[in-house]
Amino acid sequence: MDRDGTLIKEPPEDYQVDSLEKLAYIPGVIREMVRITEGSDFVWVMITNQDGLGTDGFPEEGFWAAHNQMMALFEGEGIHFDEVIIDRTYKAEGKPTRKPGTGLLTHYMDGSYDLENSFVVGDRPSDIQLAKNLGAKGILIGRSVDDQDDEWDLPELRKKTLVLETESWREIADYLLSAGRRASIHRKTKETDIKIELDLDGNGSTDNQTGIGFFDHMLDQLGKHSGIDLKVSAKGDLHIDPHHTIEDTGIALGEAFLQALGDKRGINRYGCFNLPMDEALTEVAIDFSGRPWLVWAGEIKREKVGDFPVEMLEHFFKSFCDGAKCNLNVRMHGRNAHHMIEATFKGVAKAIKLAIKKEEGNNDLPTTKGML
Repeated sequence: MDRDGTLIKEPPEDYQVDSLEKLAYIPGVIREMVRITEGSDFVWVMITNQDGLGTDGFPEEGFWAAHNQMMALFEGEGIHFDEVIIDRTYKAEGKPTRKPGTGLLTHYMDGSYDLENSFVVGDRPSDIQLAKNLGAKGILIGRSVDDQDDEWDLPELRKKTLVLETESWREIADYLLSAGRRASIHRKTKETDIKIELDLDGNGSTDNQTGIGFFDHMLDQLGKHSGIDLKVSAKGDLHIDPHHTIEDTGIALGEAFLQALGDKRGINRYGCFNLPMDEALTEVAIDFSGRPWLVWAGEIKREKVGDFPVEMLEHFFKSFCDGAKCNLNVRMHGRNAHHMIEATFKGVAKAIKLAIKKEEGNNDLPTTKGML
């Protein structure tokens, strides 16, 4: 976390918060940081450049009076910073300790922290450059990087590091509380090349291209009715048959869920749903238990629906269970093969929606074992 311009307002006259009279907070910062603290396991670290702190031009007494009052307010609201890092050098000195240099942050780069899923929040391009230097992601608050005269490669920062530009701490909290629930999987074999992008906190948008029309339609149902954003690009040996493409898509999709769910803190874990579709009924129960298992009951007498082999329905969900390490129970009834298959995908989707749901403020692990 940057400090001035990010947590507290930065005086435009001299950029120094050197008295209690100058101390003013960014709107919403306390409320939203409390929400992030209660709903995640992020470690808070503050790092700030304070040019010439301790010199005649920037006396320490006024700085510490304002800073300590700010820290007391954060602590009183349950927001604890593991470390506060202050660099006193001037930009012209070119010291590696000054943001965006990482000289004071090397202990966070020893492999003990998941920097790829960590964030630097700040109001300047140098904060986003710091994120890039750390191998983390950047969030810019308050001002667009386009409005700032700085030397950093803005298009490159946007392309690879900057993930959110906003004027709202609410948007930052919403993003951070869902940021750990995304996944990107690339599974490539001699038979298939599967790419999957998944956002468990999406809005049900889908873009699925497997070369198997009915299968794409079913994956669309899975995304829509679970509320996840799902993008599947699959290239397989369809000149042989659809088996490998459907199987490997199931494995990769399961792996995406496993990655996106992380340690599964705060989720319901279990989901059950009965879904009717005309004469068909599918009963589904799912448990993201960390153990793969499929229980399947029901028979479809038709060989194919469109270009989708019916025998691959069970096999797809078995592959999904293997990848996601989840327990899935499915029971089907009906006469129309199309209805039975579609009801199954929709029923699984609705059960998944219940199981992955997180309640705000809940960071408990849903097991007595200590891990899932």
